[in-house]
Amino acid sequence: MLMDAVFLARMQFAANITFHILFPSISIALGWVLLFFRLKHLRATDPQQKLDWLRAYRLWTKVFALTFALGVVSGVTMSFQFGTNWPGYMERVGNIAGPLLSYEVLTAFFLEAGFLGVMLFGHRRVGEMVHLGATFLVAFGTLMSAFWILALNSWMQTPAGYEIVNGQFHARSWLEIIFNPSFPYRLVHMMLASALTCAFLLIGISAWQLLKGVATDSASRVLRTGLVFAALAAPAQMMAGDLHGLNTLKHQPQKIAAMEGIWETTRGAPLLLFAIPDDAARTNHFEVAVPKLASLILRHDADGELKGLNEFPSAHPPVFAVFWCFRIMVGMGILMLLVSWVGLWRHWRDGWDFSRMPRPMLWLFAGMTFAGWVATIAGWYVTEIGRQPFIVSGLIRTADVASRVPSSSIAVTFAIYVAVYLALLAAYVGVLKYMAETADKKPYANVKVSPAGEPQQYQRRGEFA
Repeated sequence: MLMDAVFLARMQFAANITFHILFPSISIALGWVLLFFRLKHLRATDPQQKLDWLRAYRLWTKVFALTFALGVVSGVTMSFQFGTNWPGYMERVGNIAGPLLSYEVLTAFFLEAGFLGVMLFGHRRVGEMVHLGATFLVAFGTLMSAFWILALNSWMQTPAGYEIVNGQFHARSWLEIIFNPSFPYRLVHMMLASALTCAFLLIGISAWQLLKGVATDSASRVLRTGLVFAALAAPAQMMAGDLHGLNTLKHQPQKIAAMEGIWETTRGAPLLLFAIPDDAARTNHFEVAVPKLASLILRHDADGELKGLNEFPSAHPPVFAVFWCFRIMVGMGILMLLVSWVGLWRHWRDGWDFSRMPRPMLWLFAGMTFAGWVATIAGWYVTEIGRQPFIVSGLIRTADVASRVPSSSIAVTFAIYVAVYLALLAAYVGVLKYMAETADKKPYANVKVSPAGEPQQYQRRGEFA
């Protein structure tokens, strides 16, 4: 009964974090993209370019506000589960987790929420520099919010700077806690994941506008921005991922063994392109492998030794899920790299004219609107499932801090969570589609442009809000 309850509690938390992470993975980078749009608008000298960048800023500010709202709501419900499903966690590590979560809340609500209103509704009501400053503070607040959450999550992966007194964890050094061994790698990896997620959202929605015949020059500028953003972020993410993998090999070798499907400690370990790991039999079926490539990548030595899962008989994660989520993440990353590079090359060859872009390529762009979500979720599953059976790696087992709530109660709330989240997700995508298709029909239709590139008159009251 307890194990059933633990499994359901983990599934419920996984559903919540899966839904929640969709929105920070966009908003972290989108805040900085909005700052870029705003700077381009202010610096443009051509009236039409000035108007195009302002149009882009207006549309994507609304996308940011919608994304931020859903991220906050899902984050609040996630924090409730620490008390309902995992009370032992806060009892044991609350002295460390509590302050870090509090810093995140203060950052999110004082910077993001505080200046979001100025960013959304303050244009033409405050000075240009004040409005630009508000946009910067929203972007910075979003980044700092992620900073504190990743500091706590990284500490759970590679704990440092603590001492245990009467079974409770206390801070010995906050610098060591925050800047624990995996934190710098995970922060960079998440920032680049957000960059790719945001870039493909820009690409996909702009391509959809072009396909539906509702795009103006602002959509073309946004699409070009997304392609450049993705083309730069994708190779950077691969390099960051390699460094993160080396750090994980040092501190969590059992996670790497699960990612690579290595059961026995091996020199010159092959890279498995395909396999079906069997936890019960402790072997793989139907392997397709490249000899020695795993050792070459992880040890930078074709004959390097990699520890197998059998070295950790009772302390390694479920292998099948970690193995395949890792391959989904890497595969989607390679696909995003290829699509962004080919798309940017084709756009350059066409003289930066999207009207000459083949429609199949535009459909490909639109189909990959949420490609970043797939890669981010898969990577997050590798990280979190790969930490099991521990909630604090090597120190506290997940089952030891679960509540005694009956499994039937958890199952009911789990089903409700999933139903509500699916409905909200469908609504979010539907609203994005509506905004994309109507963006240029409302605010700027038949609006005259002054030589300075500013609208001279309003069609109706409040259309710039």
